[in-house]
Amino acid sequence: MQQLREEALRALAAHLPQQHIDAAMRCAQKLHEGLPHKEELRKNHVLVAYGGGKDSSYTIAFVRCMQLLLSRTQGQTFKLLVVTNRHAGMPRAVMENIARAYRALRLPEDPDCEALLIDGNEINPFRVDRRLPRALVQQNRDDILMTGHRTFADARPTFCNACNLSMVNSFGLAASYGSGVDVIITGDSRREQRAYYVWVARLAQKFGFDSGSAGGDFGGFLARMRSLSHLYFRDLHGGDATDAIERRLVTASLRKDLQFFSIYDDTQYASGEHWDLLTRHLGFEFDEIAFSFSESDCANPALMAHLRGLKCERMYGRSYAEGIAEYVDFAVGLMRKKEFPKVLVDMMLARYDSAEKLARMRSVMDDMAREVYGLDEQQLVCMTYSPFAARCQNLDGYLKREQPGLAPLAGSIRELLQDGRAPAAGSAQHEVKQVLERLSGLTLSQLRVIYASPLHPSAASGSEGHLIEHILARDPHKDVIQTRHAPGGSLVQETISGR
Repeated sequence: MQQLREEALRALAAHLPQQHIDAAMRCAQKLHEGLPHKEELRKNHVLVAYGGGKDSSYTIAFVRCMQLLLSRTQGQTFKLLVVTNRHAGMPRAVMENIARAYRALRLPEDPDCEALLIDGNEINPFRVDRRLPRALVQQNRDDILMTGHRTFADARPTFCNACNLSMVNSFGLAASYGSGVDVIITGDSRREQRAYYVWVARLAQKFGFDSGSAGGDFGGFLARMRSLSHLYFRDLHGGDATDAIERRLVTASLRKDLQFFSIYDDTQYASGEHWDLLTRHLGFEFDEIAFSFSESDCANPALMAHLRGLKCERMYGRSYAEGIAEYVDFAVGLMRKKEFPKVLVDMMLARYDSAEKLARMRSVMDDMAREVYGLDEQQLVCMTYSPFAARCQNLDGYLKREQPGLAPLAGSIRELLQDGRAPAAGSAQHEVKQVLERLSGLTLSQLRVIYASPLHPSAASGSEGHLIEHILARDPHKDVIQTRHAPGGSLVQETISGR
């Protein structure tokens, strides 16, 4: 085993500059000093999350380097638990990147390393070909539709709110796995960690879900996040959806002595600094779908761009290409702020730089939406209008532009959505129900929840109090752009969000 670890360390050192090795040694020494079992290192369990993107690939390599260096200097080392939280927007290519990284770092051969895969609340050993549970795909689909139909398919809330809560839940699940972990290693700075804590504490105070018993440690943070997840999913799916809400709650049961350890001050995340490590040693590939704008482990940002194109084409009467251009300009700006290497920025720009490539990406995204989420383009377009929220506030405009043959049924649609009864089979209302479910991809009960829910953004008085709006308010992944809501129309400001 010591020989295997020496081989793994030498292979890492061949692709990491010496200053990175020195930084890993400093980090390993600091971690050693803070471990509860300093003399028996194998009794210590250390957790690190691995999403499969370029930055987390560097993180896992850095932490593995720390583990190997301690093994060299101490003759033993801590147990490493690596956890990947999965969702439907994570393509197979990401799983393959993860598997290649594990093999390069020799994790499968080391008894002091364990790799897990979390699918919702299900924990299993990592396996590259493990199928995504159908129930999780359905859960992701429902969250996307229920949020998108209240936000005009605004990218961040539609795709990221529920996903972010799931990611937090995976930390709670992983930290309490088995006998529990002693330390969670993070790449976030202490300032970033504190910002998360403060943000959640303010939301707790604003919406009244802080009992005062939650402490300032990670357990307290998770307790507040559990309350936040309950409030959020109750708002999203309705108070009667008790099973759906329970499945989505953040896990908050942890050991009281759990510690956080940040490697932020000793690492360099600019991927251009460790390109050789990523591509030549870890075998990282920037797949066409998995690498989407500012994400290298998720296909959803490309779907976000697709929705912007559809909104421009169908809602604003302009062209699909103009909508894509607006999103590309916004998202490439995010990439530059995050210091993506020029080669990756150029790769992304080239993906949309001709009519032929644009048509191809549109086809690829239509296929992805259909194959992954079971949604066709008609259902995506419906979501961009948000026609059923706020008591069908936008229904007439949607029907006029997209379904003129149904315009005479607007009154019947409103009656159906505000009625709590099930329409009788064969009745006119039952036919309306079937049409709405086909157009939206939602069930009648879900449509009724949306009908009774507010829109974001909304000009309605007091709309600033909605939870969705408060979550987006401090999100840095948004910007105000100049756009037109009609061909040749005047310039207007619009907030656009995404990844």
